[in-house]
Amino acid sequence: ERSEAKGASTSKDLSEASALSDSILKAIKVLETKNMIDEERIEISESQLKEAKQMVEESDIKYDEVARKLAMVEGDLERAEERAEAGESKIVDLEEELRQIGENLKALEVAEEKAQQREEEYKKQIRVLMDRLKSAEARAEYGEKTVQKLNLRVDSIITDLVAEKMKTQNVNDELDQTFELFVAN
Repeated sequence: ERSEAKGASTSKDLSEASALSDSILKAIKVLETKNMIDEERIEISESQLKEAKQMVEESDIKYDEVARKLAMVEGDLERAEERAEAGESKIVDLEEELRQIGENLKALEVAEEKAQQREEEYKKQIRVLMDRLKSAEARAEYGEKTVQKLNLRVDSIITDLVAEKMKTQNVNDELDQTFELFVAN
């Protein structure tokens, strides 16, 4: 009877150990599955991190290139403004001469008014270009397109300014001839 009780106790212990062993094996399988999932997540995260770093590097390179181009355009615009200011200064001097001669030659007042209107238009165009430049600085992502537009616009203004300077010189020459005719008479 004692050995039966011991056998029953051992059988019970063995049954409990087998159940504990099964639950441990299940826990190990669950942990292994979780570990595999975690490793896959880590690989995906590392891949995403690598892609993000590459995108940041590419963005930095693009930003540097746009900033360099923007600096070049700012330099071009500054030189164009200096030329425009020199041209405007010359226009102001010529307008003063036209005003003095215009006191004696009332018929030339219309030409003087037109020259003043053109000067105002050029000033407005320069202000528009300055506004566009400030906007380009704030929107670096659109820098390249804006740079091209500004370059075209500055060239157009310089061409117009040269054309107007030549027109003003022609008017000045005509005024000189008219003045010489009046002085001769």
